[in-house]
Amino acid sequence: MNKAVFFDRDGVINHDPGDYTYHLSEFNLNDGIIENMKKLSDNGFLLIVITNQGGISKKLYTHQDVDEIHQYLKDELNKVGVQLSEIYYCPHHSINENCICRKPNSLMIEKALSRFNIDPKKSFMIGDKARDVECAQNAGVKGIHVNINENIVSNIEEILNYAH
Repeated sequence: MNKAVFFDRDGVINHDPGDYTYHLSEFNLNDGIIENMKKLSDNGFLLIVITNQGGISKKLYTHQDVDEIHQYLKDELNKVGVQLSEIYYCPHHSINENCICRKPNSLMIEKALSRFNIDPKKSFMIGDKARDVECAQNAGVKGIHVNINENIVSNIEEILNYAH
């Protein structure tokens, strides 16, 4: 079975200004994120993004806006030889509809666990909100709470030490 690290997007991978990030011009990668993801990839972890994008439901932006940002992220990672296994996002928002994919629900992680034959006991979810950790726990994955917009290098070292 595979092992994986799941990443929340806004606040972990890129700078979260406190509202929705949906224009490529606003998408700024957090310090160290590319290097940290490369370390994990080099150590055999699959890398998967799990993100709520409720602004789509609120009609603040579109799937295309999200796809442009995700393509940019993939391109930046590819420059250093890192590939994301997948990016899962929930376009729903609880003010408009109920769904089973929006974090803290765990459907996005569960899909990845099944699709990529991932062992949840050897996997981690890094997030900057309680709902990210709760989502991980709901799927049997270890949740790691980090401060918003911080360099997560110490958390990556913790994961690598735990994995060895």
